Amino acid sequence: MRRDVSIFMLYLGIDWGEKRIGLALGDNETGIASPFRVVKNLKEVLEVIRGEGVEAVVVGRPVSISNHQLAISNREFNAFADGLKEKTDRPVFFMDERLSSKAADALAGDRKTKASRDAAAAMIILQAFFDRN
Repeated sequence: MRRDVSIFMLYLGIDWGEKRIGLALGDNETGIASPFRVVKNLKEVLEVIRGEGVEAVVVGRPVSISNHQLAISNREFNAFADGLKEKTDRPVFFMDERLSSKAADALAGDRKTKASRDAAAAMIILQAFFDRN
C-alpha cells in the first residue's frame, strides 16, 4: 500500500514596512504560524532564512481596501520583493496583507506579553496562507 508522505517545510512570513519588517515562522505540518522577530532590512531577512533553515517565504503585499497596491510604498516594496527573489533560491509567495496590522492590534495581551505588532502581522499573513492552502 502506497502512502503519501508530506515533506516538512519551515515557512517565513513577512510583514514588510518601510521602517520595520515583521517576521513569523510556521511549518506546513502543523499549519500554525507564530510571531518570530522584527528586523530592519533585506540583509537581516536573508540571515534569518539561512539561520533558521527556512524553505519557503510568504510576503504580505501592501494593498489598499479598494484592492490597489499602495502607491506610496510601491517602489520600495517592489525593490524589497525583487531583492528577496534574487538573493534566495527559496520559493516566494505573496499574500494580500490588507488589515493584518489592525488584526494584530486586536490580539489579546499587554505590552509585556504581546509580540510586536509587526511580528504579529507577519503571523497573521502566514496563517492566512496556511489556511488558504
